[in-house]
Amino acid sequence: MQEAIPARRDEGPPRDGADRHRSVSILDVARAAGVSHQTVSRVVNDSPRVKKATRERVLQVIDELGYQPNRLARALAGGTVRSVTVLTSDTTLYGASLALRGIEEAARAADFAVAVSVLDEKAALTPVDIAGRLARPGEPVLVIAFNAPGEQAWRALPADFPAAAVVELPREGHVSGRPEAWLDDRAAAAQATRYLLGLGHRTVHHLAIPSSTTRVGQRTDGWRQALQDAGRLVPEPVAGGWSPRSGYRAARSLIADPQVTAVLCGNDDLALGVLRAAREAGRDVPGDLSVVGFDDAPYAAFTHPLLTTVRLDFEGLGRGAFGMLHRLLDPENAPAPPLWAEPELIVRESSGPAPHRSV
Repeated sequence: MQEAIPARRDEGPPRDGADRHRSVSILDVARAAGVSHQTVSRVVNDSPRVKKATRERVLQVIDELGYQPNRLARALAGGTVRSVTVLTSDTTLYGASLALRGIEEAARAADFAVAVSVLDEKAALTPVDIAGRLARPGEPVLVIAFNAPGEQAWRALPADFPAAAVVELPREGHVSGRPEAWLDDRAAAAQATRYLLGLGHRTVHHLAIPSSTTRVGQRTDGWRQALQDAGRLVPEPVAGGWSPRSGYRAARSLIADPQVTAVLCGNDDLALGVLRAAREAGRDVPGDLSVVGFDDAPYAAFTHPLLTTVRLDFEGLGRGAFGMLHRLLDPENAPAPPLWAEPELIVRESSGPAPHRSV
């Protein structure tokens, strides 16, 4: 029988960078610095109960060994863990889910824990109610305020409370002065509309997503303004909902009219429904019907035909919002909030020149 190979115990931490970072423990640091692991813990948690010379020696060893404090271990040891609560009413909608992902990525990089509290659309969101949602009193807050509950929660927070928000584009003259991040959906919809008009379409029809914050949604407003600026007929927008099914149902009657040659959809899910309805109706896309979506969901580059759409950087928006909050909490040490990409029209196969009969 082959003798079992005994496990080897290294004398010190491994030298390889990635492995070293994973295996260096607080005990390794304490041994190399000649102090107790409690002292290392105090240094990591910025306790004042450490002499300056000792603190500098421990910090030097931490840097040399590449020690990365474990947030869970720190919490279990009673140390301070920075955290933020994200308030949102819907984690399933595409934009909100990506913004949340961006927030989580940025928070993790800054060593913040993230808690998520889902807002009830029917609840009265008072400051007291919001305070009850925080893991700890006074904990900083990030609000995803793309809809009415989020907007209500953002308004309910006192102006001096440590908070930031992802919001819809504010109306002119209504910027709050608080840390807010937004995308210009209105300008992006106008750009997409002008693009379709430039292909020779007499006008552009619109399947609209619901808006719970304003009477007219940002994307609908941008579409309408572009048509008015071009002196074109402004058709009545069609309420499309959110899903491919609602887009399909709304599109069946709309595209039955052969004079309808271009449709701008409030999101890519609606555009999927339009593509299906067009196929059933025998409308060639883009031969006699151009379809443009919004958001650039991952599947947009794999539809048939490939979907022309507006790309929105929701993840970057979330990272930027957290950066604003981080700068608010630590103005001297936090880095400048990262910038997010402007909306971009991605031209693929589902849009093309207007058929001759519409010119």
